[in-house]
Amino acid sequence: MTTLTIDIGNTSIKYAVFEGQTMVHYRRIIGHDIAPIAENIAVYQPAHAIVCATGALDDTQRKSLERLTPDTWFLSHTTPTPISNQYKSPQTLGMDRLAAAVGAYMDTKGEVLIIDMGTAITYDFVDSDGNYVGGNIAPGVQLRLRALHDYTARLPLVEAEGNHPPLGEDTETAIRCGVIDGIKYEIEGYLHHFFLKYPNLSVFFTGGDELYFANERKKRIFADKMLVLKGLNKILSYNLR
Repeated sequence: MTTLTIDIGNTSIKYAVFEGQTMVHYRRIIGHDIAPIAENIAVYQPAHAIVCATGALDDTQRKSLERLTPDTWFLSHTTPTPISNQYKSPQTLGMDRLAAAVGAYMDTKGEVLIIDMGTAITYDFVDSDGNYVGGNIAPGVQLRLRALHDYTARLPLVEAEGNHPPLGEDTETAIRCGVIDGIKYEIEGYLHHFFLKYPNLSVFFTGGDELYFANERKKRIFADKMLVLKGLNKILSYNLR
């Protein structure tokens, strides 16, 4: 079975074609132009598609997406999934977060913590019984850098890439180190807490911002930028059984 999965985020569209559970095509489009997808997937002729979107889709976008395959699903809180969504306001949970949780849990069938390094950093937990318990949301790298510039009188807007000494040597490096290292210590705090409580925990990093976190204890930590797309495919497969 050939399927198409589409993740429409804040700044880009990511999509993939699967043969069963094997990804055979992937592409990322900056912006929200859906038109190139049809041309790029024509050779594969997927029979089914599933879409998740960070924001609301207008009628034109929905119709364009529906034309991509004979059968197009739009992921929502009412869509059946292989995990149980225990979020108290399921209609407000980002569908990309739900898809990533499905992708991680179905890969391990155990306790998983998903850390998505996007515009926001999200921390989501699924227990060993497949219950999505909940998660936290924090500002991502670019949001933190811009907030320091936008909400202060004199601090400049600093790029994430650049000189990164152990301690800031000037205003630019002080901001960069403060933001990047602050996120690193934040994540290390989550890992310490969750590994103490769940020794068999698996951790999945995903999203656009690549940060490397060394772990001397060699815990079960994985990096998978395709986690949302893989989770979407697992949700679609679950509904097409």
